[in-house]
Amino acid sequence: MAVLTHLYDTYDEARRASEKLVSAGVPSNDISIVANNANNRFATQDSRVVDTQDSGEAVGTGTGLGATVGGLAGLLTGLGVMAIPGIGPVVAAGWLASTALGAVVGGAAGGIIGALTQAGVPEENAHVYAEGLRRGGTLLTARVADADRTRFESILGATAVDVSKRREAYQAEGWTGFDQEARNEVERERRARDKSPMF
Repeated sequence: MAVLTHLYDTYDEARRASEKLVSAGVPSNDISIVANNANNRFATQDSRVVDTQDSGEAVGTGTGLGATVGGLAGLLTGLGVMAIPGIGPVVAAGWLASTALGAVVGGAAGGIIGALTQAGVPEENAHVYAEGLRRGGTLLTARVADADRTRFESILGATAVDVSKRREAYQAEGWTGFDQEARNEVERERRARDKSPMF
């Protein structure tokens, strides 16, 4: 089993990639999404998670009984709004979200970094993914058969952030690694992405 993890600048890009994975045969319970919610795009309402940028459309339930993301019934389970130290509010669903929530609730060392490395992400990349999530991005992680890795990697990589280039861009700012004490600057990051081809 291979674990594929990609960072997307927007939730919508990650949602579209997850829909393509499901259409290509990846079981929904092998997909996980963690999206920054610093701007309150998602809110809980009557035990549902709603997308406030999409006319309040329900995107899932917090009960773990078959959440819906972007109209894809049963895509992700356990969809809910939570806070991750160093990142802030996120909307999260799937197996990685459960691991991250367990680390947060249990006070485990490493938080999101620990959850990612436990899933098989190299620590160097886990720091970039966590920083990207802190700055407003969305993580999509999928467990796939080793034999299908290349095919599913091409689906996910089509619109994902190039982790090496993103690391270089962060390091050019003086960044040395994910710091859960750093200030969340989602809007500044979005403006920088709009102006720079490095992002």
